[in-house]
Amino acid sequence: MFLKRFVTEKPTDQADEIDASAGKEGKVMGFLGHLEELRGTLMKCAIVFAIFVAIIAYQMDNASLLLNWPLDQVKEAFPHMKTELVTNSPMSVFSVIINICVMGGVVMSLPFWLFFIGQFIAPALHKRELRVIVPAGLSAFALFLAGASFGYYFLTPSSIRVALELNEAMGFTVMWTADKYYSLLMWLTLGMGAAFEFPLLVVLAVYMGLIEVATLRKYRRHAIVVIFVIAAIVTPTTDPLNMSLFAAPLYLLFELAIIVASVIKRRRSAEVIEV
Repeated sequence: MFLKRFVTEKPTDQADEIDASAGKEGKVMGFLGHLEELRGTLMKCAIVFAIFVAIIAYQMDNASLLLNWPLDQVKEAFPHMKTELVTNSPMSVFSVIINICVMGGVVMSLPFWLFFIGQFIAPALHKRELRVIVPAGLSAFALFLAGASFGYYFLTPSSIRVALELNEAMGFTVMWTADKYYSLLMWLTLGMGAAFEFPLLVVLAVYMGLIEVATLRKYRRHAIVVIFVIAAIVTPTTDPLNMSLFAAPLYLLFELAIIVASVIKRRRSAEVIEV
């Protein structure tokens, strides 16, 4: 009976290792198999991105009107200043079109990218890790949208307003090129969306046991310094207003991440005690 049980029952660790290396058909996959799966995932991500880029290119007029909204909101406060976008070379319009298509394609493709990446890494995860992959993916998309919206609706108009005020104070004539404006918009929108992923990384690090909640609380002051350094890099102007507009929500999200990580830590400790 002992031998029969020993042969028929498979150790949990060994089962997890076999399941982690198994493909969709339940077979153990080697390096080339994983490489093929990765190639397929990247191909699907590229195809989705290309489809959305084509749609945006077809609707370029509407897309440009949408992306000009931050500038149009500030124009009303400076009617005496020239704020129309210009191009200074025959090829500048192509840079503008590329920036618009890339920015829109990334934002619209992100949910599909997260889904495809989740499909790729799911077989390598244990049951405890699989339980968080869907909430983590949804949280990543929601945080990115929140950061991108904050950059689009608040940070970009604020940066443009400060720039116009400084140009007016210095007596400069404003003549902004379209490619520079869309590059700024893409940097602030996508950069802010990426920066909002920071709290999620903190929560996942605590969940995976890579860092302790006590450590996060201990180094709060260091986190503030890091956040303001990131703000100085991402924001186009170094005035305290824009840096604070960038840093304030990030620090609030950092504090929220500590609270969520604390709840997760308590639940895991309770599960261990029950076992």
